[in-house]
Amino acid sequence: QVQLVESGGGLVQAGGSLRLSCAASGNIFSTYAMAWYRQAPGKQRESVATITRSGNTAYADSVKGRFTISRDNAKNTVYLEMNSLKPEDTAVYYCNRVGAPGSEYWGQGTQVTVSS
Repeated sequence: QVQLVESGGGLVQAGGSLRLSCAASGNIFSTYAMAWYRQAPGKQRESVATITRSGNTAYADSVKGRFTISRDNAKNTVYLEMNSLKPEDTAVYYCNRVGAPGSEYWGQGTQVTVSS
């Protein structure tokens, strides 16, 4: 059974940093490329960073150069290092496999709020 537990969010001033963690159980972590997604109020959920099982990464243009995704295969954990945060980064952040549909299981997410 898949379980995804996101943590590390909080309130930070613009320009600050946060590190998000996502602990995954089940075989999702060992089978799939993983991604961090975010959903701002009134907006659709969007993918911001992806990482393959071998460690290849890709980023949305809006976060490129500021966010870094990584994974620890031994701990079944994926991370998102977020620097130079902007108010528009405010959202609930989720992790899941790449391409996960809305109808699939999602964790509770972690709230990131960036004040100006």
